[in-house]
Amino acid sequence: MTTIPLESIESVTITMLMDNSSDMLLQSHGPAIRPSLSRGSAKVAARFLETGEVGDSLIAEHGFSALVTVTKGEETHRILFDAGISPNGVVENMRRLDLSPKDIDAMVMSHGHLDHTVGLDGLTVALGGSVKMPVMIHPEFWSRRRIAIPGRSPSELPATSKSALVGAGFEIIEDRQPSFLLDGSVLVTGEVDRTTEFETGFPIHQAFHDEGGWRPDPLILDDQAVILNVRDKGLVVLTGCGHAGIVNIVRYARKLTGENKVYAVLGGFHLSGPTFEPIIPATTKALADFAPKYVVPAHCTGFKAVHALAAAMPDAFIQNSVGTTFEF
Repeated sequence: MTTIPLESIESVTITMLMDNSSDMLLQSHGPAIRPSLSRGSAKVAARFLETGEVGDSLIAEHGFSALVTVTKGEETHRILFDAGISPNGVVENMRRLDLSPKDIDAMVMSHGHLDHTVGLDGLTVALGGSVKMPVMIHPEFWSRRRIAIPGRSPSELPATSKSALVGAGFEIIEDRQPSFLLDGSVLVTGEVDRTTEFETGFPIHQAFHDEGGWRPDPLILDDQAVILNVRDKGLVVLTGCGHAGIVNIVRYARKLTGENKVYAVLGGFHLSGPTFEPIIPATTKALADFAPKYVVPAHCTGFKAVHALAAAMPDAFIQNSVGTTFEF
């Protein structure tokens, strides 16, 4: 296929607005700038403290969201990538980090699972009135899904309401193909090629079809990532859950752009639990072969995979935490 001319940029800043964990004692390291313990002036009442108040701490939850800030010349643009699992978690963390939802230019949803979408609710309230902001999704974003573990009753995952999102004023952009933001400097992958032998999807995941009811949906085709190309450094790849397979995603990023150098890989790698733990060694080796400068596994990567990645790439590995800003 013909490569897509992704414009190189001088730098990008990625702020982790939501993740599964928060660690206030982590120190800034390399490109990772940690929030200060004395961050901000926001206080909440704490009647058992002598001061009667305490700093308004950041929220962690089983969800993911990142704010991507790109500066081109004298202009700065911000893209929200995913929105977490609670209505107000992301918007509250933005407030506590002195960030404003009104500065967001566009949104990208990595896929339709609720741990990446529910925070659109609180963001819409904070923006007030009609939002009038583009939201980039894959057409299967709206699908009804469920988890069907053998021997248990299936658990349905509530889907996003299209009418509610449109009614709030969002400009919905649906595309299976790669697409650009910010005049060619941010690339949304669209549907990712599946090329690895070991990344075969989520076998207990199902989707509802009007004809035929519930069917296996292991590939979760709406899973997409964001790619940037930092000049003289290489690709920065940001994922939500990485259902397409983190190795597939990085391979596809290189294929789309024609840029082989991988600078940083961040986000959820979905290697948690007995279904995915068997592929941790193959995934770790393949990621190490890309020789990224930085690896930041987050969200659904899982304890065992995080530690395997840290052991295999000790110089590249950086622990994630809510509120961390990465400057690449």
